[in-house]
Amino acid sequence: MSRVMIYKRFERFWHWFQALLIFALLFTGFEIHGSYSVLGFGEAARLHTLAAWALIVLWLFAIFWHITTGEWRQYIPTKSGLFAVTHYYLIGTFTGAEHPYRKTTRAKHNPLQRLAYLFFKLMITPVIWLTGLLYLFYNDWPATLAGVLELETVALVHTAAAFAMLIFIIAHVYMATMGPKLTSLIKPMVTGYEDLEDTR
Repeated sequence: MSRVMIYKRFERFWHWFQALLIFALLFTGFEIHGSYSVLGFGEAARLHTLAAWALIVLWLFAIFWHITTGEWRQYIPTKSGLFAVTHYYLIGTFTGAEHPYRKTTRAKHNPLQRLAYLFFKLMITPVIWLTGLLYLFYNDWPATLAGVLELETVALVHTAAAFAMLIFIIAHVYMATMGPKLTSLIKPMVTGYEDLEDTR
């Protein structure tokens, strides 16, 4: 076992700032939707828009960072070990079995995580941004677009994507507590360091 810097400084900043912004978007978004009233519609809408733009800027930086550092390879899906990891999360974790995946600096995410993050990045994220931007710029829609697309439909798809993101976050937080100790998998995302058997 050796102590290795597995999550770089920008990676940790991006993760936690993204989480903060997503929680802000969910909180204000569901208030805009009418689920509750805390800030008031106007203030919730203003903060929702500010958080959305901040997250767009953050993601642009994150995309640039992933491309230039080669970290995008961490999300390439693989079938190797997928069944074993799935079996562990469904059964093994409740029977005291050892996690079948060995994390390295070149392969931080197990096969199931890769699929989940890829789904988040390629399915949930594009839908929520496309519908969100369409909703935000509704008054600027060209006549051709307004003729085939209804604002209500855009809002419903946007809300459905928000619920999908909420489900993803709940699952993500739950999975983050499934280490040997409650904070075992969370601590490395704070400090950057993790004890690894093999760093190749």
